[in-house]
Amino acid sequence: MYLDFGKETRNLRLGLATDGMNPYGSLSTQHSLWPVFLVIYNLPPWLCMKQKYMMLSMMISGLRQPGNDIDVYLSPLIEDLTKLWDEGVLVFDGFQNETFHLRIMLFCTIYYFLAYGNLSENNVKGHHACPICEEDTSYMQLKHDKK
Repeated sequence: MYLDFGKETRNLRLGLATDGMNPYGSLSTQHSLWPVFLVIYNLPPWLCMKQKYMMLSMMISGLRQPGNDIDVYLSPLIEDLTKLWDEGVLVFDGFQNETFHLRIMLFCTIYYFLAYGNLSENNVKGHHACPICEEDTSYMQLKHDKK
């Protein structure tokens, strides 16, 4: 689909991963941390998930999870990724001893279903929780519960 991007094998394909966690290990929700990682997918499968090839691009910290406001935190990262996709940057390749125009593609995103709802601003709760099926989502409500 993007032939000019694919011609340069040194262009980076990245994955974005995020998930909330409680830094103190208890079930208390007094504080929340959301690390946001970028993973390089140009590498072989046995290397791309190694710690040294993952970049911690930001840490969202607060008294509660960012929820639907996560886009406020991610907007500087998205601006940088958009610039690196549209314009790229000149980079020196030490192995081939030459300068080339590097571009970056956000290849995929990895997160659990509720974070998907926050990141995509889709409703993923209730009777129409599937953002793909929407109105055609089949559901069953428990008899003595609100779920």
